[in-house]
Amino acid sequence: MVARSIKGILFDKDGTLLDYDESWLPVNRELARIASQGDAALADQLLAACGMDPLTGHIVPDSLLAAGNTRQIAEGLVAAGSKVEVVELTIKLDELFSNAAEFSVPVTDLAAFFGRLHGRGFKLGIASSDNERSIRLMAQRFGFAEFVDYIAGYDSGFGSKPEAGMVLGFCKATGLKPAEVAVVGDNNHDLHMGHNAEAGLKVAVLTGTGSRESLAAASDYCLNDITELEDLLHDLQPA
Repeated sequence: MVARSIKGILFDKDGTLLDYDESWLPVNRELARIASQGDAALADQLLAACGMDPLTGHIVPDSLLAAGNTRQIAEGLVAAGSKVEVVELTIKLDELFSNAAEFSVPVTDLAAFFGRLHGRGFKLGIASSDNERSIRLMAQRFGFAEFVDYIAGYDSGFGSKPEAGMVLGFCKATGLKPAEVAVVGDNNHDLHMGHNAEAGLKVAVLTGTGSRESLAAASDYCLNDITELEDLLHDLQPA
């Protein structure tokens, strides 16, 4: 079913707008180097504990590295053996993630993609477990910031995924009802956030850490990437 009343689309960032492997595998290795203070064996241990195979780079769906926010990742790294204090590590990782926006790889021409959706009348937002600064830098870098009505990171005051707060914040910012919003993401934290907010449509994409098998139960649709969303909603022209 396509929800005929969809008037707004709230996107996850990493694995949804950005190709996860291309954008984040090098960052995850640097994250582990920082947390291990240069101890290579400990770095591999930390990566494995947080959801990444240190040899293959495979990310476990819905693991800390796949879905956690910066604070949660820092806490997980410390629990797994990092000697860096959580607050200090959170600050360092937020800085790393903000700088990573310069090297991230989009799944499509995001300026053109957002421009088309904006031109059709959709309200558009981004809700990420990354920090807000990183999201804004990414939107500016790829030239679509002017088309975005709402941005929320884990530090924006709307709570964390899979809580409903980021969706409800999008609704408040745009005047939409949750039933008029499509939530688009690459892992179950995104989709469960949509369910918790009673969003009208939950759409999974396969450019991140999830698979059709891991995402099927919580999604209304599972697409190869965000570009297929335009065909899914082709007959919608929000008032």
